[in-house]
Amino acid sequence: MKAVQLVAYGKPLEIREVPTPEPVGENVLVRIGGAGLCHSDLHIMEGKIPILPYLPFTLGHENAGYVEKVGPNVKGFNVGDKVAVYGGWSEKVDRFVLKGEENLSDVTKWVGIGKPGGYAEYLLVPSYRYLLPLGNLDPVEAAPLTDAGLTPYRAIKKLLPHLYPDSTVVIIGAGGLGQFGVRYAKLLTPEVNVVTVDVNRRKLEIARELGSDYVVDSTEKDPVKEVKELTGGEGAQGVVDFVGSDVTMNQAYAMAGRQGTVVIVGLAGGTLKFSAGTVNEVSVTTSNWGTQLELSEVLALARRGVIKARVERIGFEQVNETFERLAKGEVEGRAVLVPELP
Repeated sequence: MKAVQLVAYGKPLEIREVPTPEPVGENVLVRIGGAGLCHSDLHIMEGKIPILPYLPFTLGHENAGYVEKVGPNVKGFNVGDKVAVYGGWSEKVDRFVLKGEENLSDVTKWVGIGKPGGYAEYLLVPSYRYLLPLGNLDPVEAAPLTDAGLTPYRAIKKLLPHLYPDSTVVIIGAGGLGQFGVRYAKLLTPEVNVVTVDVNRRKLEIARELGSDYVVDSTEKDPVKEVKELTGGEGAQGVVDFVGSDVTMNQAYAMAGRQGTVVIVGLAGGTLKFSAGTVNEVSVTTSNWGTQLELSEVLALARRGVIKARVERIGFEQVNETFERLAKGEVEGRAVLVPELP
């Protein structure tokens, strides 16, 4: 089968021919309908997060498609079924797996990171338990929901207990994940004010379209000052940083109000400076991907039509070029590899 693989850190991906896996036991072979390109893959490709178990390696952790073949012990799925692939595959059992939080388990191997991913014609899923039926959803549009849709959903849910009517939520970074963050903030907490911060005017326009009440271009205005002014000096009750740089993490902390909550999602490698003199019982936490149950909730929202991924469909030959555009912030929404495209 054809696959796009990382052969060496810091080098472009290569299109290569690799053996097509054969399912056994509970395995399911999925024909990839769509595999989302993620900014975290850029960090891996550049060697900033050198966590792959070996090279060459097939990336791709946002996957959806069609059941192609099943092992003899597979239950509940048939050839041709449309499915989304949950990416956290546990090989053993620990307390997080028992709680259904495989996203936090040390024994979890993530598709496209610890196990070969979906930048290929086919993906071998170790168990049918990691598949979720898509129903009427298009696999190309569903693929980004498994990460770009799932990760911000979990992050926004972390804020819910701390919000109240007319409180303020700030979304820092209006890329693929941030756009979902805006939508979830308005969908799950319609009574709050949402402020979106970014350096890209077009992405801020999209945030407006998705329901953001205010937008701040941080190349023109100080976002901390703007948030303080919008909240009458109080600050935001919730801030989600989808960038994670030195600048954005410290902005997030500075714009949070008393007993506010900051959730850091972005992987830009920033450091938060902490000063005891400015503590107002602000809570700072991180959020990692999401659970399979949360993914089922995201897919349910998508089937109802209240969320939808903005996708750009690309073929194998366009992957490297698209990653270059992604690095420059030129991709709107999510780029999705569609193997059947030329």
